[in-house]
Amino acid sequence: MRFAVTGSIATDYLMVFPGRFTDQLVADRLDQVSLSFLIDRLDVRRGGVAANIAYGLGSLGLRPVLVGAVGQDFEEYRAWLEENGVDTASVRVSDERHTARYLCTSDSMNNQIASFYTGAMAETREIDLAEVAARDGGIDHVIIGASDPEGMVRHTEQCRELGLPFTADFSQQIARMSGDEVASLVPGARYLFTNEYEAGLLMEKTGWSHEQVLARVGSWMTTLGSGGARLETTGTAPVTVPCVPAKRELDPTGIGDAFRAGFFAAISWGVAPDQAMRTGCLLATIVLEARGPQEYRLDRAVFVRRMADAYGEDAAAQVQPFLPAGA
Repeated sequence: MRFAVTGSIATDYLMVFPGRFTDQLVADRLDQVSLSFLIDRLDVRRGGVAANIAYGLGSLGLRPVLVGAVGQDFEEYRAWLEENGVDTASVRVSDERHTARYLCTSDSMNNQIASFYTGAMAETREIDLAEVAARDGGIDHVIIGASDPEGMVRHTEQCRELGLPFTADFSQQIARMSGDEVASLVPGARYLFTNEYEAGLLMEKTGWSHEQVLARVGSWMTTLGSGGARLETTGTAPVTVPCVPAKRELDPTGIGDAFRAGFFAAISWGVAPDQAMRTGCLLATIVLEARGPQEYRLDRAVFVRRMADAYGEDAAAQVQPFLPAGA
């Protein structure tokens, strides 16, 4: 199964504040916030939701097609992704803009405050999915991740025109998109991905009820943080899978992207959705234990053992045959 992953490609500046953000907020002064946090640590990492998902799919033995726009500074990043199983031939290189930058500060409770400089990402709208689909025998599914809003809308419309199954996964971009834009991304999606906050914002911006959202998509995946994930499909009971306990929690950046990579890789293997969710949860925990969204390496034996410890021997046996031998 060949995935095209659209969305942001960025360099991440990940910072850690040793205290708690909430301790710095004064309840009756929230209309005039002016804060500066003294940071203990700075890590510069490769990131962006599309690149993170593609890296995860590549780590699990797939050859995903990365679709996005970058600057002239991308060559080292490109080499890294290619070495890890990602097809970067459909990445657009801007003549004028830098690759996007993500600046994120996490506190001691893993709360995050982040900013995103779009840079070359604005040119994502110039990428034609029909040309991408025509390369190398086509694509089977498009994951439309957070990126330039016009690009997200265009790629969604192209998927419908081309008859390509797609996933609606607007994540952080929902905060800046209009209700009409959000509503245009949902209908016909095979999967809709949100977290709990984004689910509420989706319904608020569109005016749709929970049931009306669900009626417009094949299945709705809601990530629940430490609670794991829930999959809902009209006419069936919701499926909830708990997360895998972390041995250490170093950095939450990219755990949602890792969940998606694990889920879709397992879906391509033909396992049941609940087992695909377990695979996503385990990969998310592995990323949580790493310093950065692409700073992990999969060990096949360790992956299988942790799957068995968290979900049982049968769950481990279902995924073991599909894990790459070199992992």
